[in-house]
Amino acid sequence: MEWMALAMFAAVFLVLLAGYPVAFSLAGTALAFAALGTALDVFDPAFLEATPSRLYGIMTNETLIAVPLFVFMGVVLERSRVAEDLLDAMAALFGPVRGGLGLSVTAVGMLMAASTGIVGATVVTMGLLSLPTMLRRGYDPALASGTICASGTLGQIIPPSIVLVLLGDVLSAAYQQAQLQMGIFSPRTVSVGDLFMGALLPGLVLVALYMLYVAGVALVRPDAAPAAPLETRAGLDARRLARALFPPLLLIVAVLGSIMGGLATPTEAAAVGAVGAIVLAALRRRLDLATLREVMRATTRVSSMVFLILIGASVFSLVFRGFGGDELVHELLTGLPGGEVGALLAVMAVMFLLGFVLDFIEITFVVVPLVGPPLLAMGLDPVWLGVMVALNLQTSFLTPPFGFALFYLRGVAPPEVTTGALYRGVIPFVVLQLVALGLLALWPELATWLPALVYGD
Repeated sequence: MEWMALAMFAAVFLVLLAGYPVAFSLAGTALAFAALGTALDVFDPAFLEATPSRLYGIMTNETLIAVPLFVFMGVVLERSRVAEDLLDAMAALFGPVRGGLGLSVTAVGMLMAASTGIVGATVVTMGLLSLPTMLRRGYDPALASGTICASGTLGQIIPPSIVLVLLGDVLSAAYQQAQLQMGIFSPRTVSVGDLFMGALLPGLVLVALYMLYVAGVALVRPDAAPAAPLETRAGLDARRLARALFPPLLLIVAVLGSIMGGLATPTEAAAVGAVGAIVLAALRRRLDLATLREVMRATTRVSSMVFLILIGASVFSLVFRGFGGDELVHELLTGLPGGEVGALLAVMAVMFLLGFVLDFIEITFVVVPLVGPPLLAMGLDPVWLGVMVALNLQTSFLTPPFGFALFYLRGVAPPEVTTGALYRGVIPFVVLQLVALGLLALWPELATWLPALVYGD
């Protein structure tokens, strides 16, 4: 019966590759296999009776309220052209330095990641705004496109990341399930705030690696990252720089500071961010009724997609467990050579490959609930595991030829930037991602030290 679960898992990928929507593919395949299993008398339909309670749990989950709020905040900031102002100011500040424009793009990517948490919007926005400028100033197309792709994906790991919000909710349930399996009947919990704090230092380490690489290329190959003319500083003064930098920094401090200070939960901080984004856009006189209507529609589309996938994944997981798939996954992972290290390497490799064809939402809702409890039952730290998963998925989304970030940038890049140049440009950043993963694997304290300091765990 357990092999029916694996057959269902394989069938989902075939349906997805055929082009059907993810949410309907998950639920439809699960229901089809449930009907087949019932007919063959190897599946108990009573498992599906838990669907209403699952849906009610989704509706009443306060953590998931942060998703539409963070999406709203990100869309408002995108429409208010915060990234455009930041890029102009940072380019004027660092442009005359060799490689300065690349450093500026990395810094803006970090700030936008900490402001919006939306990867696709960041990559597209910076591709439209900065790629033509970098090419016009003589940057190597590969370096320019690689820097933009890598910087745009920082929203995967730097809080407030939607990936971390969803991972936090899923890992919390997986951690409690793992502890119950271990006979711990007063289980500890892991929160989204823990993951936010845990991802902060690894995210900053990754930004530092990006900047060191760009500076190194500018030093070794000056023609690939030339300095901009001194005239680009024209019009840059402290007031203009403060006007570009202060509002997003204030928003970041309001969101992350309220969480770190214990003043708000991540959901409450998301509400603070949403209100702050509205105030910021209104002060810039870039928020009228028509723009607000577009923002609401975009937020509704993204949020509906997330929750519909979550519903489909819930039905899929019920049928998967009904076939005994969770026991099979547990046996497979615990039976691998190398113990917890071997199991972790296998899971990370599978997630890396799945990132080529699935978005982080599907992987978070479908794969993590299956592999999370066995890994956590082996004694792995949930915060460290969550940050490792987020960083691994970010690496997958950058890797040629299927990385999602590459598709985003390819759609807005000028014709002179070839696909080959785009692939060559991101490969060094993929190597840096792997270096960051290795550092995090060797020193878990990079992810666990700050949450323990802030929350006293």
